[in-house]
Amino acid sequence: MTLTGKVAIVTGSGRGLGLAYAQELARQGASVVVNDVDQATADAAVASIVDAGGQATAVVAPVGPTETATRLVDAAFDTYGRLDILVTNAGVLRDTVLWKMSDDDFDTVINVHLRGTFTCVREAATRMREQGEGGRIITIGSPTGQRGNFGQTNYAAAKAGIVGMVRTWAMELKKAGITANAVIPVAATAMTATVPYFAAAVEADEKGEPMPSFFRHDLGFGTAADVAGLVAFLASDAAAGVTGQAIGVGGDRLQLWSHPEPVATAYREGGWTYEALVESFAAEVGELQSVGETFPPLPDELQRPQA
Repeated sequence: MTLTGKVAIVTGSGRGLGLAYAQELARQGASVVVNDVDQATADAAVASIVDAGGQATAVVAPVGPTETATRLVDAAFDTYGRLDILVTNAGVLRDTVLWKMSDDDFDTVINVHLRGTFTCVREAATRMREQGEGGRIITIGSPTGQRGNFGQTNYAAAKAGIVGMVRTWAMELKKAGITANAVIPVAATAMTATVPYFAAAVEADEKGEPMPSFFRHDLGFGTAADVAGLVAFLASDAAAGVTGQAIGVGGDRLQLWSHPEPVATAYREGGWTYEALVESFAAEVGELQSVGETFPPLPDELQRPQA
């Protein structure tokens, strides 16, 4: 098994995508520290791994505070004697439009996603550097952080920030042999289950049937298990040369997201005054960049009545 002898922490791994990551890491041989805010959910996740022949223990605590990050890393060392892999998956949603978003809506999402990623990675990277055998940092981003999404100011900011941190960590941790990457998953989750556009795909997933090819191929939308393979790959020695990347996966599709780069460049002697911009901006810049994601029309056979 590719990860035999390795020890991993997966935050927010009681259910959904996080559980799929934890189970796949264990299937590949890693011992796993599971994390959730609910004891029963965490215990069930551990049981699912142990029953399948793996090793797992649980830390029940909310991600965000430094104290939780310390507990997670201590659990890895106290239980298994080392730490090789950290997957920062924990997250919450507080979706609403900008003018209705409260301070608490914003702060809660930023605290769990962005600060929680930072505190966990800081603690893990510190101990990995002391251990002196390299390591793997795998963060979880989102298409919302790459493209934006209506009603998700807080979530977009957090997920975009995570990718920004990954690019920095890849440079800072390179000498220690620690890689840092972001996975951009597109999969059936509790969030997508409420979106009418994905109803036929979610319906098939819940029945244990293959998702229609339109979703898996055309949209790159699949199951949690479709994402877990990439997480395990990035955790392995096979991915030792992959760092600082944002990699999308879903259904049958794998994508390497670009780093932001200029798409148009213009020069004007003396600089760009207000008058010069009024006169020349459109001609010099050309077509503007799009925002958000645009999905193709659903085929008739995949249409479902909306509630």
